Amino acid sequence: MYIETIPNRSSPPAVLLRKCFRENGKPKKVTLANLSELSPRIIDRMRRALKDEPDPIMDGQGMWRILEALPHGAVHAVLGTLRKIGLEKMLASQSSRQRNLVLAMIAGRILFPTSKLGTIRRWKDCTLAQELGVADAEEDELYAALDWLLQRQDAIEAKLARKHLGEGSAVLYDVSSSFDHGAHCPLAQFGHNRDGKNGLPIIVYGVLANREGCPVAVQVYAGNTADPKTVMDQVDKLRVNFGLQRVVLTADRGCITTTNIKVMREYPQVGWIGALRSEGIRKLMDQKALQLSRFDKQNLAEITSPDYPGERLMACLNPALAQRRRNQREELLVATEKELTKIAGQVDRARAAAASRQGAAAKRKRKPLTDAAIGLKVGKAANHYKVAKHFIINIHDGRFSFTRNWQSIEPEQALDGIYIIRTSETAKDWSAQEVVRGYKKLAFVERAFRCLKGVDLKVRPIWLRKADHVKAHIFLCVLAYYVEWHIQGAWKELLFADEELDQTRDTRDPVLPPEPSESVMAKKKTHTTVDGLPVQSFASLLQALGTLTRNRCVMRLKENPIEAHTRKTKASEPPAKTAEGKKGNVEEATFTVISDAPPLQERALKLLGLYPVR
Repeated sequence: MYIETIPNRSSPPAVLLRKCFRENGKPKKVTLANLSELSPRIIDRMRRALKDEPDPIMDGQGMWRILEALPHGAVHAVLGTLRKIGLEKMLASQSSRQRNLVLAMIAGRILFPTSKLGTIRRWKDCTLAQELGVADAEEDELYAALDWLLQRQDAIEAKLARKHLGEGSAVLYDVSSSFDHGAHCPLAQFGHNRDGKNGLPIIVYGVLANREGCPVAVQVYAGNTADPKTVMDQVDKLRVNFGLQRVVLTADRGCITTTNIKVMREYPQVGWIGALRSEGIRKLMDQKALQLSRFDKQNLAEITSPDYPGERLMACLNPALAQRRRNQREELLVATEKELTKIAGQVDRARAAAASRQGAAAKRKRKPLTDAAIGLKVGKAANHYKVAKHFIINIHDGRFSFTRNWQSIEPEQALDGIYIIRTSETAKDWSAQEVVRGYKKLAFVERAFRCLKGVDLKVRPIWLRKADHVKAHIFLCVLAYYVEWHIQGAWKELLFADEELDQTRDTRDPVLPPEPSESVMAKKKTHTTVDGLPVQSFASLLQALGTLTRNRCVMRLKENPIEAHTRKTKASEPPAKTAEGKKGNVEEATFTVISDAPPLQERALKLLGLYPVR
């Protein structure tokens, strides 16, 4: 069978489906169907099928090609979640260039954290720039967008507070810092560098979160600002900016100080939860207010002391923490003794060599170490592991010896595993167990700092020059963590996370470390979920989603004889242009195709409520 085109003078040609065969040695034709009413494209596909040629639409062998393939799955997950949780509307109710740039920077912080210039380059390598229409953005526009974001920070934080906080809420607060590589930012000052980068100025920032760890606000300070000085700013923000009168602020022992407590007592509706420092705990033990016998049958005991009027003290003993601290102390002592023993050997060898030589010239070559030189060596070694107080050092007449200071070690050992939580809340409002659980939830804010400063969002190093740009940059990173916090909550099933921990957190022992559930142990052992999907980290799951691409394809269909006959082109008319602007007898059709999602990516998008991908 074949298709034959029969010319018909000035009328369109007839298109017939015919069969050819021989009868008595003579060829004959039989018309099986008249195909003249069919479209030229269908006729062309039938002709190719009869010739066993590849179909340009179904097979695509040389007839269509991919012009562009950009990663889309991770962009779809981040942008879709960002819009679903309402952050887009929180930034601004109406779409604008500035809002789109800020949204792109927030999403880019999660997908590929880098500098502002690097962000512009990277978002063109995926569909992020196309989705938000910012492919033509320049670096200066991003800095202008940061200024726009900073002007709206108070309004955005107020919206977040209305969504995640309420009267009587427990609020978590903690302070961290990041080093600065610039030389002009006034916020970059020398202070307590938590990153261990000695010799670099830092910038301090404090994060407020709700009791589940969802970030609500952030405030940036100069690097030489002490942690306690930031606390009252947060109280004012909760009361004035957010309009909350009754809150319970939870912060660590470095923030809730005696001075801050005296100030907060001026606001009776503002409660607090903190912890005592080690010297406070030791003083309570010396006063017999805290006795180890209280922990014979329980690991939590509520005590009182006249030194802390109007406060409740919850003393806790964690045996696992006690053992860990003992082991760590012993390792540090042994390592320090090893260095001190090496110095003692050097001192003895120097004395022996000097004593064995004769003559003034020989003595000048090898003199015994002076007490000052020995002291410099010993001081450096003893302070290397921060346990110098646990050694008794004896340096005299070029001799050196050391022993452990058990009068310093034993009192510290007695405090191993003991910590005391303090609060202004009454037993009617907060039980002792609830107070301890509430304080331990500060781990949520610490996790936020790990995400901000670690491999996820990379708030550091900071290169920005202007103080406002630094503040906006840190606020942008916190907004990115706000989106990541929601994504990780939805993806617990696919991550190395304990899905049952949230249900057991308010019922398990508040002092002992949590026991992992059987489900998470099975995930860690088999590295697969209940459904047989591979368990992922947050970064690897985003990377897997990036394999879902959005492909822009072009189909090239050659013009067939029927179209050539029906198209009456005048000699004076120029040849038709193709979709790519080239002259020729070729029609080009462009279309977009999103690659199919494998089971892992499909499940990840379904958990976010973003499947199927459109």
